[in-house]
Amino acid sequence: MNNLSSSADATTFINPNQDTRITQGSQVQLHFEVSLENGTVIDTTFSRPEPVRLTIGDGSLLPGFESVLNNLRAGDTRTAHLDPEQAFGEWNEDNLQSFSAAQFALSEPNPEVGMMMEFEDKGKNTLPGVISKVTDEEVEVDFNHPLAGQPVLFKVQVFKVTPPGQTGVQLM
Repeated sequence: MNNLSSSADATTFINPNQDTRITQGSQVQLHFEVSLENGTVIDTTFSRPEPVRLTIGDGSLLPGFESVLNNLRAGDTRTAHLDPEQAFGEWNEDNLQSFSAAQFALSEPNPEVGMMMEFEDKGKNTLPGVISKVTDEEVEVDFNHPLAGQPVLFKVQVFKVTPPGQTGVQLM
């Protein structure tokens, strides 16, 4: 490998080649799009002037999305179908919780089906929930991810890959 090193700023540059593929710990610049199978776009960065930057394995992408990126390199484009378990998980009935309507009225006097609210768990972490059922006696909240149980399409265009342990890639 043709490495260049600058002792003044301790930046190591490498020339991109066949070995500059995405692996665990790679720093990547890319555009992505997540859509439903019917074409509804859920999230996209393609309209942004600059690609997003992330490090593979840092938790900013779900593992199923990261697996699509493995072994890609700058210039690659890929569209992958992800089953629910690879994307946002299967819908789980255990993630439904019921609250008494009287107790719920203390924080939201007029709950409506489809209303998204933030809740706090015992560890003081914020959890989003969607009201799924309202009766005179109880309010049911769905804590599943809104895309749980749905397959998605993940489209990605890779612009730059910096291998683990490197701080930059010299452009040719």
